[in-house]
Amino acid sequence: MHLTSERRLDGDLLEQDFTLDGVPGILWTPAEAAGPTPLILLGHPGGTASMYPRLLGRARSAAALGFSSAALELPGSGNRPRIPDIDAARIDLQKAVRAGEPVTASIVDRLVLPLLDQAIPELQAAIDALLALPGISGPVGYSGGVIAIGVRLAAVDPRIVAAGLFAGSFIPGATYDDARRLTIPIHVLLQWDDEFNDRQAALDLFDAFGSGEKTLQANLGGHRGVPAYAGADAALFFERHLR
Repeated sequence: MHLTSERRLDGDLLEQDFTLDGVPGILWTPAEAAGPTPLILLGHPGGTASMYPRLLGRARSAAALGFSSAALELPGSGNRPRIPDIDAARIDLQKAVRAGEPVTASIVDRLVLPLLDQAIPELQAAIDALLALPGISGPVGYSGGVIAIGVRLAAVDPRIVAAGLFAGSFIPGATYDDARRLTIPIHVLLQWDDEFNDRQAALDLFDAFGSGEKTLQANLGGHRGVPAYAGADAALFFERHLR
């Protein structure tokens, strides 16, 4: 891991840009932490620059709890090389949506499965590198989307002890199999009127989770209409499970 820049933001937050095997990311840590902190991986749909304001807000919430957080640029997004197969699947998806046609399972698999194959090893390498830093000790949580990434990462990496997942992205069939393998605490946020989300698919995924503790928080409103208190509830979830 190579740290490329560092800045102290307003309040008790240190922000560092880094690259890991050529993959860019951002690390936020409480500047005045009394000791090594737990870590939350901040999931997002790609493009850390465009997502930065929301990522920073989530990082501030994590720091207020005494947690570090980090976001990694997804394959094919930001300034990373494009992935032609994923781009072609995205075009087919957009065509189907514009035509009012269903988005087929084949399109979803072509869009999401190659992303999983590349993103999961990168995230695991990031966990390795971040836990090796003197100010971070774990345990590790995952917060956000793409939901298929969060579910797969939690299914294959035992260092993830709790996952707060955002329903709002397409779900391949393989993700349901991953969900059945999970036993860690799960908190799912669902916007009931999300224009980008298949509500029934999200409910079916929640039902598939094998976890003994799982919570579904459903709120009225569209994709960007998440109420502020939903974030506070997610923070309480991580405070319970990462302390």
